[in-house]
Amino acid sequence: MVWQASNVYLICGFAALGGGLFGFDISSMSGVLGTQAYKRYFDNPQSYRQGAITASMPAGSLVGSLLSSFLADRFSRKVALQISCGLWILGSILMCAAQNIGMLCTGRVICGLCVGIASSIVPVYQSEIAPKEIRGRVVSLQQWAITWGILIQYFIQFGAAQVGGGPDDPNQPESAFRIPWGIQMVPAFILLVGLFFFPYSPRWLASKDRWEEAIQVLAHLHGKGDVNHPRVLAEYQEIEEALRFEREQASSSFAALVEPRIFKRVLLGMSVQMWSQLCGMNIMMYYIVYIMEGAQIASPLETASIQYVINVVMTLPAILYLDKFGRRPALIFGSFGMMTWLFISGALQQYYGQPNTEETRTSENSDITWIVLDNRPVSSAIVACSYLFVATFATTMGPTSWTYPAEIFPSKVRAKAVSLSTASNWFWNMVLAFGVPPLLWNISYKMYYIFAAFNGAAFIHFILLAPETKGFTLEEMDEVFDSGLPAWKKFEKTSRLEELQREIEAGNLKVSAPIGGAPITNEPKAQ
Repeated sequence: MVWQASNVYLICGFAALGGGLFGFDISSMSGVLGTQAYKRYFDNPQSYRQGAITASMPAGSLVGSLLSSFLADRFSRKVALQISCGLWILGSILMCAAQNIGMLCTGRVICGLCVGIASSIVPVYQSEIAPKEIRGRVVSLQQWAITWGILIQYFIQFGAAQVGGGPDDPNQPESAFRIPWGIQMVPAFILLVGLFFFPYSPRWLASKDRWEEAIQVLAHLHGKGDVNHPRVLAEYQEIEEALRFEREQASSSFAALVEPRIFKRVLLGMSVQMWSQLCGMNIMMYYIVYIMEGAQIASPLETASIQYVINVVMTLPAILYLDKFGRRPALIFGSFGMMTWLFISGALQQYYGQPNTEETRTSENSDITWIVLDNRPVSSAIVACSYLFVATFATTMGPTSWTYPAEIFPSKVRAKAVSLSTASNWFWNMVLAFGVPPLLWNISYKMYYIFAAFNGAAFIHFILLAPETKGFTLEEMDEVFDSGLPAWKKFEKTSRLEELQREIEAGNLKVSAPIGGAPITNEPKAQ
């Protein structure tokens, strides 16, 4: 028998490599946009043309996220991730070998299919593996992996941009952009092979009536291999009861999605992912070089790299404390903080900036139409707001936008509902990737006010409609959302899982679980 990992942190951390591919995607353009090799080879794409190149990957991701639930429900969460790795490798080969914009966009669309699948399924796999006490923490590893992917790819591009005479060399060789697009295949190879040594989701196994395998996985995850461990039997019993209840409803998973009690959760999950895009974070990541060019401070590539480091470092507090402080405060305070920094940044650019005319335009800043000229304090303040915005996102909205949608749905519709939530993320990602270059070009600083207003709307939405989910098992989410309480009132209940575990430990509850083709039973103690 092939060795299989059983440590929850190792499993969820390794699966988060799928999130790392998302991060590679986000910064797959930012480091090459400023190189002369890229501008010369692809005929200096700007505005809508550059928007189309950037948007091709989120367009593929939108399709991939919609397909993900079919792959995950039919072939398993694990195999769906392996399929996504194969797509990433194929897409990266095409990008690396791109001869024109069409071939580049084709490669980016195929890579996008991978990222759409992986970004939907990784949080589902993690949430179905992890115990409730650390679920927020381990699903947050997805966001941390995204930040690492962004950072690593950016620095690979930053290093590759120095080939030839550097990024400003008019005759810079093509390797400046081909090297990073080739190297990005490596994490997909690692994830593809490594997943053979990781377990299937026990909840997926249960949904396919593979109960013996399901309890074996639960035993390795939560009972050190002991299938009679009270925690293992309690979780097995809870999964069995929830699955039986779902099957008694006798509706298809598609029909269940539009039932009022589930549909409001679908809308909430899609909204959380929508706000994670409309908050403006990925725009900061895609087009940070343009923003730094407008601020006219230091080297745009170097200044932007600091932002990527902040993104990685500041995600750590969320990983450590999301299960302590909860999802709801992270969403509410995060959206308010991001709104604040965007309003300040927009106002600084409005009152201290000026149009980038023939007198001020150079080869380094020809991509932008609004500039803050010779005003070091204001330029520093704009960059500081950008850094504070990223730090706020990294500690709040970033990790929570993956954790929250992955945990609020019942097993029957989880993969489909999360795929719709993630599709919402990718739809808005695609719209913004295509729309922001012309927005930056045509309305410049006003774009900051637009995204600040979006954060204000998210702030109100989360206060009114996002209940707290920390501390509940996946099977208890129905009670949380069907309690009838307003979102700002915490639902209080004794954990069903802990009750079952206590009853089993006391010998008052008999649980039958199949092992080796025959049921095993923990007999209740004689009274």
